Amino acid sequence: MYAIVDIETTGGFSANNRIIEIAVVFHDGQKITGHYERLLDPCRSVPGFITGLTGIDSGMLEGAPTFAQVADELLELLEGKIFVAHNVSFDYNFIKREFEQVNKVFKPKRLCTVRLSRKIFPGLKSYSLGRLCESRGIQVNDRHRALGDAWATAILFGQLLQADELEEISQSVKGRNKSLSLPPNISQEQFEQLPQATGVYYFHDKNGKVIYVGKALNIKSRFMGHFTGKSKINLKSEIFDVSYELTGSELLALLLEAMEIKRLWPKYNRSLKVRSVSWGIYSYMDQEGYTRFQINKIFPGVKPLMTFSHHAEAWKDLSDKIESFDLCPKLSGIQKTPEACYDYQFGKCKGACCGKESFDVYNQRADCAFENSFGEGERFLIKDKGRRPEEDAVLLFEEGFLAAFGYIETALDFDHVQEVVACLKPVKRVAETRLLLQSFISRFSAEHIIHLGPD
Repeated sequence: MYAIVDIETTGGFSANNRIIEIAVVFHDGQKITGHYERLLDPCRSVPGFITGLTGIDSGMLEGAPTFAQVADELLELLEGKIFVAHNVSFDYNFIKREFEQVNKVFKPKRLCTVRLSRKIFPGLKSYSLGRLCESRGIQVNDRHRALGDAWATAILFGQLLQADELEEISQSVKGRNKSLSLPPNISQEQFEQLPQATGVYYFHDKNGKVIYVGKALNIKSRFMGHFTGKSKINLKSEIFDVSYELTGSELLALLLEAMEIKRLWPKYNRSLKVRSVSWGIYSYMDQEGYTRFQINKIFPGVKPLMTFSHHAEAWKDLSDKIESFDLCPKLSGIQKTPEACYDYQFGKCKGACCGKESFDVYNQRADCAFENSFGEGERFLIKDKGRRPEEDAVLLFEEGFLAAFGYIETALDFDHVQEVVACLKPVKRVAETRLLLQSFISRFSAEHIIHLGPD
């Protein structure tokens, strides 16, 4: 039995956002057998760009249950079924996190209709749900609503089942149950001692030399991922020891990983030695004189305002700037509509998209949104999650580059910031740390950022 799932959320990252709608369409391998649909109260406001995309606003969610209130019901419906979704990691990560918030474990077998479509229907220009349905003759009702997209995905999944002559689906399901095989030189005791916590880990060869550096939210779980199913045979046979450094902070783990790879140049980190920059936010002026923004892939000859490794990161950053600077989501490329943007209808946009706000007034805010965040000589601290509940991680940035880091007790305040700075461990400037900060800084509220004067 399959459960084809789709969700709508308040944003693109499961760590900082919540589900506002969920739909499940049930399929027995032959036909659709039923469905489940719920609006959910996320206990926060719905951003305008999400309303523009889905049509769901905060008013529609008044009186809706929270995820916690439907968790038992939903878990019973999903139990024992294979979890199917289009880009399954997105839906699964949100739902898994919601279950974790109410102390419930959710680890189903999973299938991704994007990956399956690439194998079973090769050669298509796009594997987005809309384009796939168009190419397969599937009508999508209520696009970007949970039930509409889940129903279309279920029809697509039925077509995949029928066309699966090489049994890609059954092989994918079996692939989720591959057993853990420890490297021959790592004992079960060593494995059991690995922490289930955030940090950076190191693989060492027989001479103690570091041959791989990685970052993980859960080091033990990530270690298992390296050696479950197919793995690099040479890497597996060359590992004689594992060490780690806990960070607590996910951002610090990413920064430390980047710095350690640059410092150690490990043998098996070739693909990670240069962080890929694929997406950028660009600006241009339209015929009416309004500044517009657009997310696009990096192309030579035109310098973007900001760069990102993933489209989702660029989308999140631009969405945050729309919220913070009262920008128009239509002029920012987030909403596509021939009329005024959806935010204007709800009073959140000042009307630049329909001529109600002059271009010179609007452009002042648009220019401020992308002023250089990391100016010459600028220094600031970020206070983040520590390794233990009673401590905070403190990161010092200079002109956007990590300059030092350390930990302080949560009971201490920042009245004497220079004393805090003096306790931090200095690090060598690495270019990748600026890019990582750029991608993460919007996740921190003003109370977690302490601006300093020039050194």
